[in-house]
Amino acid sequence: MSLLKTIETGLRSLLGHRLRSVLTTLGILFGVAAVIATVGIGQASSDSVAARITSLGTNLLTISAGSTVSAGVFGGAGSANTLSMADVQGLQDKQSAPDIEAVAPVSQGRASLVLGSANWSTTVSGSTQGWLITNTRTIGTGTFLNANDVTTRTQVIVLGSTTAANLGAGVGDIVLVKQIPFQVIGVLAPAGSQGFGNQDDLAVVPITTAQDELFGGSVQRILLSATSASTIGSAYLEANQILLQTHHLSDPSQADFTITTQTQVLSTAQAVTQTLTILLASVAAISLLVGGIGVMNIMLVSVTERTSEIGLRKALGATPLDLFRQFVIEAGMLTALGGLLGVATGLAVGYVVPRAANIAVTITPFPVLVAVGVAVAVGLVFGVYPALRAARLAPIEALRAQ
Repeated sequence: MSLLKTIETGLRSLLGHRLRSVLTTLGILFGVAAVIATVGIGQASSDSVAARITSLGTNLLTISAGSTVSAGVFGGAGSANTLSMADVQGLQDKQSAPDIEAVAPVSQGRASLVLGSANWSTTVSGSTQGWLITNTRTIGTGTFLNANDVTTRTQVIVLGSTTAANLGAGVGDIVLVKQIPFQVIGVLAPAGSQGFGNQDDLAVVPITTAQDELFGGSVQRILLSATSASTIGSAYLEANQILLQTHHLSDPSQADFTITTQTQVLSTAQAVTQTLTILLASVAAISLLVGGIGVMNIMLVSVTERTSEIGLRKALGATPLDLFRQFVIEAGMLTALGGLLGVATGLAVGYVVPRAANIAVTITPFPVLVAVGVAVAVGLVFGVYPALRAARLAPIEALRAQ
């Protein structure tokens, strides 16, 4: 029997049991769609994290405090109060650190901001005038903090555009932070949201004011901006040496601080998102396995139902290879159809989800091709056993079952 005739016979058999064929393809359909959707969400999340980190600039360094160990419990990086304003002053010394352009200590926490009847909870960061440069931000209206605001512990505040909009605040308004009045002196230019975070939902106050009246006297981290991307290595070495001196440490291995670059942060974040994407895709791929088992089950039922047909075809001269090929082709057609419908469903999810749930989905050709290829391969593999069973039936026994 020719290949074309075999395909025609297999298609006729599948159409003869339409409902059963449709139900069989659903397992493959949902498996392919789930793989495409989860990989698409994971890829979009990875791209979002990378864009957010890159937007901070490639010449940014972050100094984090050391860790605490209490009763044998490790507190994690940043849990100890090992950074201080003395470190900041040392890093601002141009003679010791010529490759560091700006320094911005940060002490922050969540707080409710109140203006009249409006109330909005956001992240309030205490910092200095270097915050704008290290975070690559600009002022939309008004002005930013200056050295005098930090020195005199002035109660002034700069709002992100989202925070200002939700409060209905503008330059000159008085905003209460933890019941303490702060005058709005500026509103940051919009930077946009990335992924699940909003860079415009924040507020910045002088770090001295934050330490005295809001969050206590610790410096949680210090942001540094190198003079250029090419000097980031030199800035790293300069910062490390200065901090060892201000912390009175002679052995670098005993450092109670950590300096990280954007490249390190980016590579770590991408590794995490890729791992999560692979995990989610693996869970989704299990449904492909279940779908393949469903295909094998239906093909075994088909072999049992068509025992007499198989015996008659063998008696008329059909070879075991002809029968094997027909049942494998039928299994392949079921999975191929399910795979194509799964692709359509996955693409539909990629179109609907960003608009309905504001979750980005990035669908690329590679996972689509892999999902369809795996689906067809699974169907063919699980179709082999039923096909072998049909091919090995003895003609006399098959005819006797009529």
